[in-house]
Amino acid sequence: MESKELLEKLEHKNKQAMEGGGSDRIKKQHDTGKLTARERIDKLFDEGTFIEIDRFKTHRCTDFGMADKKIPGDGVVTGHGHIHGRQTFVYAQDFTSFGGSLSQAHAEKICKVMEMAMRMGAPMIGINDSGGARIQEGIMSLSGYGDIFLLNVMASGVIPQINAIMGPSAGGAVYSPALTDWIFMVKKTSYMFITGPEVIKAVTREEVTKEALGGAIAHNTMSGVAHFASPDDETCLDQIRELLGFLPQNNMEDPPRLKTNDDPMRRDESLRKIVPSNPNVPYDIRDIVQSNMDDCHFFEVHEHWAKNIVVGFGRMDGMPVGVIANQPKFMAGVLDINASIKGARFVRFCDAFNIPLIIYEDVPGFMPGTHQEHGGIIKHGAKLIYAFCEATVPRITIITRKAYGGAYIVMSSKHIRGDINMAYPTAEIAVMGAEGAVNIISRNQIKNAEDPEAERKRLIDDYREKFSNPFRAAELGYIDEVIDPADTRLKIIQSLKMLKTKRDTNPPKKHGNIPL
Repeated sequence: MESKELLEKLEHKNKQAMEGGGSDRIKKQHDTGKLTARERIDKLFDEGTFIEIDRFKTHRCTDFGMADKKIPGDGVVTGHGHIHGRQTFVYAQDFTSFGGSLSQAHAEKICKVMEMAMRMGAPMIGINDSGGARIQEGIMSLSGYGDIFLLNVMASGVIPQINAIMGPSAGGAVYSPALTDWIFMVKKTSYMFITGPEVIKAVTREEVTKEALGGAIAHNTMSGVAHFASPDDETCLDQIRELLGFLPQNNMEDPPRLKTNDDPMRRDESLRKIVPSNPNVPYDIRDIVQSNMDDCHFFEVHEHWAKNIVVGFGRMDGMPVGVIANQPKFMAGVLDINASIKGARFVRFCDAFNIPLIIYEDVPGFMPGTHQEHGGIIKHGAKLIYAFCEATVPRITIITRKAYGGAYIVMSSKHIRGDINMAYPTAEIAVMGAEGAVNIISRNQIKNAEDPEAERKRLIDDYREKFSNPFRAAELGYIDEVIDPADTRLKIIQSLKMLKTKRDTNPPKKHGNIPL
């Protein structure tokens, strides 16, 4: 065969691969509001940088007439390119080709690109849009999931792993995303579940739709499995790009610093008025968080689940930081099971990838009640303690108001290796609130007083003066500085600069035994 014919053959094969499952299936994909795998990749990567690998790979199954049913690429597009000019690897399942189902060859393609990402020390993005394991291959397709799971675990904490659920993801397929760092979902077109509505109805007689069972809203608000709920494919891909802008390429690098025109010395006197004088009045902690960020931009993650704690990313003087903040606007910022899990997961991610942590503290304690106790608040609360104690990245804590009891200790206090701990003048650092403390320790004194209510008020004011303020903690060295709220941004940036050369280690061990 002459070179011209070979080139024509190559052109034909390339065209065949680009068509995926064909024009009819591509149209159907578009009609359901979804982009194709290749369209998603084009929108995700910097223009013209994507390089595909294994374009012509096909399955090796000969049963059930599959020998005559082969599509180049076998239902998944893999390769690498640049996002913000930095190397990134990807696989995108192609629902137009065999419903994106996972065959042994399909899994081999994914494993190859994951191994390349680990060797190159670059982020790995998975775009999931699949009907699950390819039934015609039986256990061969199932073995492919195992190979992928193993690589997810080996890559954990080494390179950032992001999964976008942009269609169905069911059965064993859901566990690969669950093993990664961040999960994005698209409203109304994506869903995840172990067993579908039909199986649930057959086993438990419970009737439920796919959307209610495992849609983007369900997993963003109720289960906490997903971190983002996007209105469409394009927004989802834009959010992935934004998230990557805060992250290092791997665990050996620092996060990327950007130039900023926002003055690091900028003061915000409005912060003096945000925390109410009445300790029982709520406020939105995000007003403080956003004010201190470069250009007042805060990229919140896990926004819709466990709203009593806020986590996300921002930049301060160009340096990416992770933020974890109690949220007085919801449940008074109390720590419950879900908030503890959400916070612990975020702290461990930031620590794994060298991202400094800024902690805003306003917490009345851990949530009481039989539901919490029987649900394991002791064990789950311990996860947050473990995460903070283990973290060696720079940690800066600002107590804005309440810091009560064990929750004060948990939120990166000096006692668990917090680096810089500051407080607003409004901070209340105590075992509990003044009212509760007086009711316990001065019960008889109040009871025997001529005017019990006046005596109770006097004792509460006295307790606040002695204990419910930041100055007692500052005298003991548990608070490094009591600051003017207007200076919060400046104080944090100064601390970040000082902590830039921080070196801390944990005792040598195979791994700890976090209370899972």
